[in-house]
Amino acid sequence: MRARLRGVLALAALAALAAPASALAHATLVRESPSLRERLERSPGRVVLAFDQSVDAVRDSIVVLDGRGRNVAGPARAVKAERALVASLPRTLPAGAYTIRWRALSSDGHVASGVSTFGVRHAAPPVTDAVGAQGPTRAEDVVRWLYFVALALSVGGIGFRLLVVRGPLPPRAERRFYWLTGIGAVGALEVGILAFLLRAEDALQLPLVDFLYGDLSSLANGTRFGEAFIAMTLGYALVIALLYLAWLTERRVLLWGAFAVGLAFASGLSLSGHSAADAGRSWLSELADWAHLAAATLWVGGLVQLLAVVWPAAPALRREAFLGFSRLATVLVALLVAAGTYLSVRRFPHVHDLWRTGYGHVLLVKLALVALALAWGAAHRFLAAPRLAREGGATTLGARLGRSLLGESALAMAVLLLAAVLVDSKPPPRPAPQPPAAAQPPGR
Repeated sequence: MRARLRGVLALAALAALAAPASALAHATLVRESPSLRERLERSPGRVVLAFDQSVDAVRDSIVVLDGRGRNVAGPARAVKAERALVASLPRTLPAGAYTIRWRALSSDGHVASGVSTFGVRHAAPPVTDAVGAQGPTRAEDVVRWLYFVALALSVGGIGFRLLVVRGPLPPRAERRFYWLTGIGAVGALEVGILAFLLRAEDALQLPLVDFLYGDLSSLANGTRFGEAFIAMTLGYALVIALLYLAWLTERRVLLWGAFAVGLAFASGLSLSGHSAADAGRSWLSELADWAHLAAATLWVGGLVQLLAVVWPAAPALRREAFLGFSRLATVLVALLVAAGTYLSVRRFPHVHDLWRTGYGHVLLVKLALVALALAWGAAHRFLAAPRLAREGGATTLGARLGRSLLGESALAMAVLLLAAVLVDSKPPPRPAPQPPAAAQPPGR
């Protein structure tokens, strides 16, 4: 019966992949001048947006905003022969960055929208920093936290299964393992899409309901965030496939593949975050950020597996799993502390930035919670683990330890929430380097 069910599910998955997607008929931008993030040495004279079909101009079809938010473009007009919208610009634009926001009426009656940037004798910003964009919001912080939780459930859960509980699990525990890791993998995919849409909502200044007709290519192809989103979406789709095949075929090697792919593509967060985008970045800061994230993912994911899989569904494995995870957690904590210390030194130009900046305040709260989590883990490692090794897991100590694991897991989730806030926050700026003092003439 179980094999038949798995066969039916596999056929359903193949049918879903084979089903053709419906085509959208609204206008798509195919060429723009100035191009996305182009740096020009003089004013371009006009903005040209060419589409794959004829479009009509609407109110504010093309708006070109300078750094102060003033529109410097003339009224837009539709050029049917070129399938384009055109708006004139002043002959001499001042040096600086400019934001293009456009709207075009498609032949199907829908209004397509988009955003782009260019610079005149000035570097053009990514569209996430375009004029009108607000930057990360509290909703994005929550979504990023959910993303971290999803990574912990999937990648951290698989790591626990491969590195800690290496033998067979009871059927009930095995089902729980696949449910938790599957929910995490699907969550990473879906929450990642939501995070992209929220960032696009801010960049395009469009409500979510209008995204079906919004041009998101400038965000997907013109920013580190967008490129990381595409790569990680493909990566975690592969994780889902490998995890699903591991469940169908009961082949452990597929779990190793899912674990390796999940850890590798988690680096997208490091390659698109502060460690890769801010001043002073280096490959070492990107590596430290990835190591910090990987260690946290394995730590939190292991705690959840102990609490939700081993303790209720595999009591005979409590002792082995707890002692094995305790040894692994020691290595993870050392990696967390080392990478976190390095990143803090890199991101804070001065020690007083810890208590003078909002970024520092959040980091101090995170450090306090991490210290509490370390103390909690140390109590498990040096007090509970030796006693559990002597008495086994099916004792009163085992029940109390389950409640203690629940508390440590809740604390770990709080640490992930603060990490999500820090990822979307701007570290203190580094002071600009001072030019060398001019040499004084002799005798003065």
